[in-house]
This record gives sequence, C-alpha cells and structure tokens, in this order.
Amino acid sequence: MVPPKDSLYNIENIPEDFDFNENVVEVFDDMLDRSVPFYHEVIQSTAKILDLYLQTKDSICDLGCATGTPLLEFARILKNKDLQFIGIDSSPAMLEKARLKSEFYSKKQSVKFYLEDITKLNRAGTGAFILNYTLQFIRPILRQPLIERLYENLRPGGVLILSEKTILPDKRLNRSFIEIYHNHKRDRGYSELEIAKKREALENILIPFSTSENIRLLIDSGFEPVESFFQWFNFSSIMALKPD
Repeated sequence: MVPPKDSLYNIENIPEDFDFNENVVEVFDDMLDRSVPFYHEVIQSTAKILDLYLQTKDSICDLGCATGTPLLEFARILKNKDLQFIGIDSSPAMLEKARLKSEFYSKKQSVKFYLEDITKLNRAGTGAFILNYTLQFIRPILRQPLIERLYENLRPGGVLILSEKTILPDKRLNRSFIEIYHNHKRDRGYSELEIAKKREALENILIPFSTSENIRLLIDSGFEPVESFFQWFNFSSIMALKPD
C-alpha cells in the first residue's frame, strides 16, 4: 500500500490546528516517513528489544497506535513468538485505517485495535507498552499519572518503549537542533511554507519535554533500569523495565 503524499499544509490549504481527523489519516503514513527521522529504524530496533524481553503469550500494547504501522511490523517480525498485538487510539478515523491495513496484510486475526482513552487504560499483565510519539500530545499534568498507570499494568519484567520529539535546556542548542530537523524535512520535499504552517498548527498541541524530563517520569514511576537506545538531535527513544 503506497500512502498518499502529505500536502496538508501547502499553499492551497487554510492553516488549522492539528487534529487526527480524516484529512490527516489519509496522509499520515507519508507524514511519518518524511517527518520523523529514522522512523522505521526505531521500529526495527524496538522489535529487537521486544524479542529479547517478551515471553510466550505476552501482549504488546501500542498506545496511540494511529494507522497501525508499527504494530503490524512487530507482528511480522515477531510472528514466531506467539504474542498478542493490541493497538489503542482515541481517533476512530485512525483505527478504521489501521483495521483496513490489518486486513490487507492478512493480520486481522493476530492484531486487534480498540477505541480507548489511554489515560484511563486498564490492561493488567501486559508484557510491553509502546508509547511512540504519543506522550507529547498528552497534557503535561497528565503524563506522570499515565506513566504510573502503565507501570502498574505491566507484568514484572515487562518493558515500556518511549519515543519522543524533545527539547533541549540550552536555547542555542535547541534552535540549532530544530534547524537541523527542518533541513531534514526540506530534504524530503517539504517547502518552507509547509514547515512553517505545520509548526504553527502544532503549537500548544504538541508539547515536548527534554530527554532528561522523560527519563525522570519513568524513574519516578518505579522503572529500573531506564536507558536511551536511540538519539537523533531532538528525537530520542528510551526503554524502561519494570523490576521482576
């Protein structure tokens, strides 16, 4: 399935606040491919971690699963481990697309998608939670309670994977990293107007923390150890284990 090209913020369109609606869903896979550095490499690396730490019959729960791309890839890579694959999102449009993709790739029986509010999640005994580029859309005041809820719902020895766009405490470095990221988007075909309008649309909706703040959320919730396994300028991925 070749995703439609993301042109939501070209000159022909009117700026609007970012929302996970039907228009975004239609181009979301292309948006991720072109906007999130090393998106697929992070999925592949995450699968390697899951392969090491998950047990037979464990469940992988992808929170903010969107159109299901990572979960379907995990189901393909880890097909011999007898796992349950669960995607949760609050956008009906995203879940409809995810279910269509699971049917297209013949994964309908092994991958399930549910419409839920992840801040009210209750799935005790889960083997792994995936929280990739999702926490940044959760109100900051709700992030610690959410991470604590995930900790409580993980089985002992379970793993949480957190990937986020981040900020840096040093303002000069932060501006430099943002400019490098914008160059990355330019290299992938986004115009100056599209970059500016997308940034405007996400203002006050996507609120990033620093990597150290995200690590502190995990440590304060009881996770140990907590380690970064990927870093690209202002993007980072972290793995955290619940002690046995």
